[in-house]
Amino acid sequence: MKLINTEKAPGAIGPYSQGFEVNGVIYTSGQIPVNPENGEVPEGIAAQAQQSCKNVGAILEAAGSSFAKVFKTTCFLADMGDFAAFNEVYGKYFVSKPARSCVAVKTLPKGVLCEIEAAAEK
Repeated sequence: MKLINTEKAPGAIGPYSQGFEVNGVIYTSGQIPVNPENGEVPEGIAAQAQQSCKNVGAILEAAGSSFAKVFKTTCFLADMGDFAAFNEVYGKYFVSKPARSCVAVKTLPKGVLCEIEAAAEK
């Protein structure tokens, strides 16, 4: 196992890592829309989805992978009413259309609106 860590994505806010590489597969932890430069969370689902995608992308890049190599994501929304707006942003990043689960949850860390985790080929 190889630990993945980058300053281009937010640091863990608990006892977990940003990601791991195991047997050529990259697993990212769920990425909430925290800007790693200033710790701020943008307002609105579109801006939050974009920041979450950027955070996932930074981890993939640090591991030597990319969005094009993602084969599975799990997405969490605080409100399923945001599904269409979330998808509009998500689709600009995950153009290979990986397998995906998307569920609504009661709350997310820091009160954010979305979280994305990914698995990708190296």
